[in-house]
Amino acid sequence: MYRVIIVEDESTVRRGIVLTMNWAALDCVIVGEAANGEEGKEQALRLSPDIIITDVKMPRMDGVEMIRTLKEAGCKSEFILLTAYSDFKYARSALRLGVKDYLLKPLQEGDLEASIRNILNPLKKSGADGDAGDLPTAIPSLSQAQNTLNKYVSEAIQFIYEHYNEDITITTVARSLDISEGYLSRIFKKETSYTFTNYLILYRINLAMNLLRNHRVKVYEVADQVGYSDTTYFSSQFKKVVGMSPSEYQERC
Repeated sequence: MYRVIIVEDESTVRRGIVLTMNWAALDCVIVGEAANGEEGKEQALRLSPDIIITDVKMPRMDGVEMIRTLKEAGCKSEFILLTAYSDFKYARSALRLGVKDYLLKPLQEGDLEASIRNILNPLKKSGADGDAGDLPTAIPSLSQAQNTLNKYVSEAIQFIYEHYNEDITITTVARSLDISEGYLSRIFKKETSYTFTNYLILYRINLAMNLLRNHRVKVYEVADQVGYSDTTYFSSQFKKVVGMSPSEYQERC
């Protein structure tokens, strides 16, 4: 799955982008949110996202300056710029930095989705989404599972997307949804064909595979970022799913 960070100082706009789009259908996952350019820069350098969606005017560091500093640091992310009409002249400077697209606020329905698809289509055609030679491909897409009619299953999957790096269990999620663990377990398996635990594991391993393609990150750092405090256990889970250890996978990338 492609990794996305949202950088927007207006929390209602930021959360609206996160919650109103079907990211799984785009084969994307939100891995970070930031309220200003400084936070966005730190998250981008740490998480190596494929796409960064950023506002222009923000406190502490604006979007254009954030993009410039990330480019100078070697960041390979693609950028989508959100700008008010009155800020367009200011935003044009970002286009010279290689920003893929800019969208005027307030966003119209479908605009952001179309922009993301335009970015991802060339990547998918070129195989830049992660398949390297004879390396194992990413785990079969989990995205279909979110297209369920049951709201509790959809909300449980969204909970995983937002808290995958925390110590979560089906008990945690059932409690947050105010339903019984047994009921959630039954409907989750029925509508996704995965148990909750297996879905969580596969999702984390998918993310880990993407992170391990960056040779600068350590296996223990990847383990921590995807929710495993025990590196040995993470390596064991990774090998069961992928067929090789995380370090071997990273070496072969």
